[in-house]
Parts: sequence; structure tokens; C-alpha cells
Amino acid sequence: MDEVDRRIISGLQLNGRATLEELAKNTGYTSMGVRKRLQRLFEQGAIKVSALLNPFYFRLFPAIVLLEMESAEAMQNLLDKFMDCPRVVQIFKTLGGYNLIAIVVAEDQNTLESISIEKCSIRSGAGVRRSEFYPVSDIYFSQFLPVREYLTGKKKGTAPCGVDCKPCARYVGGKCVGCPSTVDYRGIL
Repeated sequence: MDEVDRRIISGLQLNGRATLEELAKNTGYTSMGVRKRLQRLFEQGAIKVSALLNPFYFRLFPAIVLLEMESAEAMQNLLDKFMDCPRVVQIFKTLGGYNLIAIVVAEDQNTLESISIEKCSIRSGAGVRRSEFYPVSDIYFSQFLPVREYLTGKKKGTAPCGVDCKPCARYVGGKCVGCPSTVDYRGIL
């Protein structure tokens, strides 16, 4: 990354809708020069422009989940199981005591509790040796998260993780809104 790339990327981070002309003023390049740089960055997979959501604006409840997996196979199985889960915002592989860290979101406090303890919880996956669950009270520096809204509204019979919400006691009792990918969903995502 050179100084021009850095200025283009910084400009887009401040305003993802910045015009080529605005980015050109910031870099000293022409708008055509900026366009070529942007095209190269996109093609090389160096950057991606997407919409991020402020979870607190949408009254969502984010949480951080720490997971210690018993094996690489168990880790891969868990990643595959939750790949299309709209509540799992991101998963990071780490080195140390916990080898996966996930950011999850829920529509309300009761649903947050459900995705913390029920069969649909990332914590209940096979091969999870130990886990910790931390609801987020505030986000600093940037309020925005890459909530995977495009995975909601799929109207499937069962959740992508394979769990059926209908027989769940928390869902039946109104303590969970169900999975956003299913026909039984009662939430706002």
C-alpha cells in the first residue's frame, strides 16, 4: 500500500459514498487515476465497499463469544455449521486459550439469552471445550458492524445451523424470535 492507496482507502472509510472527484482532490490524482487505483484494489481483493449497520440504532444486542475448540476438525465443523447464520456477524481464528472469537447479534435481550444457551447457540456446537459469552454494552471508535442482513428472509423451514425453532421452549414461550432465515421468524432483521 502506497500513500495514494492509503488516501483513497482512508477517504472511503470516512465516506463510502465519496465520489471519484472527491477522492481525486484528496490524492492529487485525476478521477480517472483514482478509478484505475480503485479497480486494481477491488480486483486484488484488497478492499470491499459494503453497508455496515449500527446495531444500537436498530435496537440490536451484540455480544462477543469466546470459544475454545478441541480440534481443528471441530473448529471447521463449527465454522461450516454457522457459515450462513445471520446472527453470526464475524468469526475470528485466534492463537491462545480461546481459538475462535465470534461477534453475534440478537433482536432483544430474551433472544440474546436464547442464542447464548439453546441448541442454536454457537456455544452448543460439538467440539466446544469451553466458552464465554459477553453482551456488548457500548462500541467505541466505530459504531458499525458488518451485520449479514443478506442472509435474513430466506424463508427456510429450518435454520442454516440445522435447528428447528418451532419445538424450542423459548420460542414457544415468546422468549425468542426464532431464526431470521426461517418462515417462523418473528423479529425485525
